[in-house]
Amino acid sequence: MSKFMEWVDARFPATKMWEDHLSKYYAPKNFNFFYFFGSLALLVLVNQLLTGIWLTMSYEPSAEGAFASVEYIMRDVEYGWILRYLHSTGASAFFIVVYMHMFRGLLYGSYQKPRELVWVFGMLIYLALMAEAFMGYLLPWGQMSYWGAQVIISLFGAIPVVGADLTEWIRGDYLISGITLNRFFALHVVAVPIVLLALIVLHILALHEVGSNNPDGVDIKKHKDENGIPLDGIPFHPYYTVKDIVGVVVFLFVFCFVVFFFPEMGGYFLEKPNFEQANALKTPDHIAPVWYFTPFYAILRAVPDKLLGVVAMGGAIAVLFVLPWLDRSPVKSMRYKGWISKLWLLIFCVSFVTLGWLGVVPATDERTFIARVCTILYFAYFILMPFYTRMEKTKPVPERVTG
Repeated sequence: MSKFMEWVDARFPATKMWEDHLSKYYAPKNFNFFYFFGSLALLVLVNQLLTGIWLTMSYEPSAEGAFASVEYIMRDVEYGWILRYLHSTGASAFFIVVYMHMFRGLLYGSYQKPRELVWVFGMLIYLALMAEAFMGYLLPWGQMSYWGAQVIISLFGAIPVVGADLTEWIRGDYLISGITLNRFFALHVVAVPIVLLALIVLHILALHEVGSNNPDGVDIKKHKDENGIPLDGIPFHPYYTVKDIVGVVVFLFVFCFVVFFFPEMGGYFLEKPNFEQANALKTPDHIAPVWYFTPFYAILRAVPDKLLGVVAMGGAIAVLFVLPWLDRSPVKSMRYKGWISKLWLLIFCVSFVTLGWLGVVPATDERTFIARVCTILYFAYFILMPFYTRMEKTKPVPERVTG
């Protein structure tokens, strides 16, 4: 075996890659619960890729056959129903673990120097994931898929001068039709996954170049032994690969419970109108995107002007990209920041969750008012950050990790 590996290493850096990214990659020894979600995101990605490949074998990307092919998968393809539910539940699970992964970054300042590029690559992954989910959402060709895509694509029409032409170009037709479905299928199955995988590789490479953050926000590279090994670090493999198995097992228990008992999750994972075939002449009573898009949809609805609503919705995502340059705090972790930062993070999280709920339910005057307040608080978190992070009093950060 050693001679075989020598032969491989002379032609491909297999051992070097193993050591650089696993066995000799030293991670802080005080990782906690929130550090499970990065590996869980990779697990869900593998699930989506494998189940997606099998689903495409029986799926027909045409306006005439798409809905019937999904029914065929559910009823006649052997184990097709479980593949479909693994994929549909996996889409929601992907966003749950990604949102928790992003929250961890906000909590422990994982976006601060020198990890700005790690955060930017992560945000690009989030954008690609949103594009992937949106295009995949049209594929079942159900009522909510059709009308949800109609609403979202029509938003591009609010752009001055080029809006109408851009909307038509995205659809490939004057209305959403089989042409739109076919191009979304190609993008969902081939183009966006390639971009997504490339960004994930860049994200991991950037992370391993600067090292992982930790709940204390302490740089473990500052204190090394005579062999150059961080005193507060342990090899990622086998310590964290084994530890992550615990998180994976617990996650799979919950995930499989949902797949087998609540795959629709009360209409949040699979909406009831999507069990009807798309009909351009029949509008659903209430059109709303899937739950993971609803915070931004609520921001869109909260703004009376269509163009300004689109700008606000886009700005809500764009502002996340510049987060590393907004936080002026001398410390990374929320453990050592002042009470103002802790309060604003709480306000931001409550506002985001509230916007998510408001985006699901029909709009009323009272809900629109709450959405506007939450939108203001959402943006205030970022706009005021350079001021309150610089002004507040912070706690002293320990020299070594505290566990």
